[in-house]
Amino acid sequence: MNAPRLAPSLPLAPADPRDNTAVARAPTVLFVDQSGQLGGAEFTLLPLAGLCAPRSEVVLLSDGPFRTRLEALGVRVRVIGDVRVSRIRRQSLPFGWLRALPAIVRQACALAREAKRFDVLFLNTQKALVLGALGKPLHRRPVIWHLHDIMSPEHFGTAQRVVVKWLVRHAVDHVVANSHASAQSLAALTGRASDTPPVVYNGIDTHAFDTPVAEHPDDVAALRRRLGLPEHAWLAGLFGRLAPWKGQHIAIDALARLPDVQLVLVGAALFGEDAYAQQLREQARRLGVADRVHFAGFRDDMPAWMKAMDVVLHTSTDAEPFGRVIVEGMAAGRPVIATAAGGVTEIVRHRQNGWLVEPGDDVALADAIRTLHASPELAQRLARQALVDVRRDFSLDGFLRRMTQAIADTAK
Repeated sequence: MNAPRLAPSLPLAPADPRDNTAVARAPTVLFVDQSGQLGGAEFTLLPLAGLCAPRSEVVLLSDGPFRTRLEALGVRVRVIGDVRVSRIRRQSLPFGWLRALPAIVRQACALAREAKRFDVLFLNTQKALVLGALGKPLHRRPVIWHLHDIMSPEHFGTAQRVVVKWLVRHAVDHVVANSHASAQSLAALTGRASDTPPVVYNGIDTHAFDTPVAEHPDDVAALRRRLGLPEHAWLAGLFGRLAPWKGQHIAIDALARLPDVQLVLVGAALFGEDAYAQQLREQARRLGVADRVHFAGFRDDMPAWMKAMDVVLHTSTDAEPFGRVIVEGMAAGRPVIATAAGGVTEIVRHRQNGWLVEPGDDVALADAIRTLHASPELAQRLARQALVDVRRDFSLDGFLRRMTQAIADTAK
């Protein structure tokens, strides 16, 4: 089997990938994603699949709103799912994989049949990696894996890491990581520095945040009124699915130390995490801050919600591979407070374009919020620099150029 073709960096493609001529020359691609839900990996794939729509198809291993988003961009979508495979979680390994082995084989064979019709197989998540790469002896197509995870023992079990290590060495032709933290974790897993994959930072459409920034108090109040938020409170916003490792409970603990602040939680419980969402509500009542915690649920219009905040929080207790919500907060022109771990430290420079705190430290989080609340000049300075940085380093155009080049290189 071929070893992964990895390079220290990926150059920009000379042509705009959205040009019709360039697209016509591009290889055909079968994208595979494990989830029909909308998470960071899915939001990253969405514009790439839309760009490649004339010569691609997306296979989802479970159905959900992600399919609707893709189809709205003109992407052909096929769902090849099996509930026994979709139920496998990190905590269920290795027995979850063993019990689901017949279903895994069936799905791998089904994916292989699809892959034969395309030039390249693009695997966007770990389950997609396992099912797509295992079928390589059947489809014999070049495989590219977009790594969105930190492959460390703190995040994944031994069995899963062994499987990933074997597949990367023997069935994957090209790996692209979303951060240096992710890339270095893979090299540590394989035990070979030469396996450190190139890094392509996730890109966001900064133009989506170009609507007039609500800076005047009357504009802020009007925006908040439209969103059903308190018009004149000082709001800290936390964006992302409700999950223990996302650290919403840390933000509520910090809020109990901040009588002049209100917290807005934008996101829903996914993947069986409803119990955690209920625990957050109970925690807020127990601490006497329930009237200052606003559960907004899942929201589509992220730019508007972020612009309605005074500060955007990131409170993950585990190291994030990247931190998309941080980049979005920066693009919204709002100061960001984030936990200093993983790929986050590649985005946020402390006291220069944001504020860093240690993961799980509610006291430090409260102190950071209090500092920016008391010093609007500092908050504005951080936000201005962050906006400059995000437009330079995390643009959607740059991401699409690099990823289409990676796909083209894999197809050679």
